[in-house]
Amino acid sequence: MSSRRTFIAVAARRRARILPIAALIAAVAAQVAAQELPAFRKGQWQFERTIDDGSGAPQKVSLRKCTNPSDDMKRQNAMLSSSGCKVTPAVRSGATYSYSAQCRLQGVSVDSRSVLTAEGDGAYRLVVDSLEDGRKKREVLVARRVGDC
Repeated sequence: MSSRRTFIAVAARRRARILPIAALIAAVAAQVAAQELPAFRKGQWQFERTIDDGSGAPQKVSLRKCTNPSDDMKRQNAMLSSSGCKVTPAVRSGATYSYSAQCRLQGVSVDSRSVLTAEGDGAYRLVVDSLEDGRKKREVLVARRVGDC
């Protein structure tokens, strides 16, 4: 196998491992958000997620869907109740909510610090700085309601 193919295969395996863990970290953030943040409006939402684990170019994931983020957060909250994550209470300052979490996910120890900034009921920004088995990672999620369904 050529070195380029080997690199691509290794990168694909790394993405396959990182994205599920990142999604679970975002779900931890949602657990706090479901309990503490203002309700978000149902509609067509655009989600832009950037994940930087320091190993190269940040991974970018974009999704547009008709949803109610508040309901999504409640569903994720129910899923996390059995995961064993320990989340600190959110500290609110205006529209900014800060909290941390400690989890063991898929055999990986994850400590994270999250800052969520709500922009009314139609947008929010979430920045999660985490340490996964000694490796630093930053995830930025920008969510914005873009219209009706």
